[in-house]
Amino acid sequence: MNLSASHQPGLRRGLLLTLMASLGSTLGVLPTSAGAQSAEFPDKPIRIVIPFAAGGPTDVAGRIMAEDMSKTLGQPVVVENRPGGNGVIATRFVAKAPADGYTLLFTSLNHTVNPHLLKAPGYDPAKDFAPISLVSSSPSILIVGTVQPYKSMQELVAAGKAKDSRITFGSAGHGGSAHLAGELLKKQSGAQFLHVPFKGNGPAATDLMGGQITFMFYPTSGIKSVLDSGKVRPLAITSAQRSPAYPNIPTMKEQGLEGFENAHSWLGLLAPAGTSASVVNKLHDAVRKSADSGRLKETITSSGSSLIVNTPAEFSQYIVQDLLRWKAVIESAGIQPE
Repeated sequence: MNLSASHQPGLRRGLLLTLMASLGSTLGVLPTSAGAQSAEFPDKPIRIVIPFAAGGPTDVAGRIMAEDMSKTLGQPVVVENRPGGNGVIATRFVAKAPADGYTLLFTSLNHTVNPHLLKAPGYDPAKDFAPISLVSSSPSILIVGTVQPYKSMQELVAAGKAKDSRITFGSAGHGGSAHLAGELLKKQSGAQFLHVPFKGNGPAATDLMGGQITFMFYPTSGIKSVLDSGKVRPLAITSAQRSPAYPNIPTMKEQGLEGFENAHSWLGLLAPAGTSASVVNKLHDAVRKSADSGRLKETITSSGSSLIVNTPAEFSQYIVQDLLRWKAVIESAGIQPE
């Protein structure tokens, strides 16, 4: 359509007015929208879910960390215990929580072991979570009762390779770190040991002292009173180097047994998958500052564990490697998912 010169100025004025009205409307909306999206995290309390009962080592460390994080973040960080299902109940709950950084999981080795022991754990430990940081790593000490004759790993392994071997090892339960460490020892040494599960480390240690079982892997957290009893003999520790807390106990590697450097219990903090990188980084910074404060380090290292704060990317890779590590051990042991 052709427009005469007399109509063009009016058309231009009309278009300009329409554009200005549209721009004004947009600008009027922007402040409200931008303000809604830029609410500073966190602007409400954060919940850390722990898969175990109150009072245990995970709970104690988690509560100290939560208190420190609340000071850094300027919001309450509360702990909620959701025990049951060997950690599965709490893990499923957090996996389905909104990915906004306000519901977190402070968990352990169970996180990467359960998927190999359960047919339907209800979560993927790698895909359903955004790792924030590893917090601690706890080696175990292999102990025998003083009623046993074994003074070294070589002697224990030789007894396990004998045709009439009746060597047994106890653990705090099926699928736990002590059970898997025993299975790893079988795999690495070629010896035959019979696993005897108990309902906790305490009952297992009692039977160990009485001679009902031969040996067990006991986590460094809580072992001091067991060692002080004088009724057990430590043969090896699963750490890469000797522990400053137990310098007289040789490592497994020193005694010719490889692959135990990562046979540890660990604690770490995770958020639901999809949590933004900015929120994850802010939470990570709060964990790092908690580690720097000293209280968390003292609590963790006093038991022989190591305080470890790694990056979200490093923790993510650690979880993937842990999944593969324990999958190989569980398959080698012929343990079937339940």
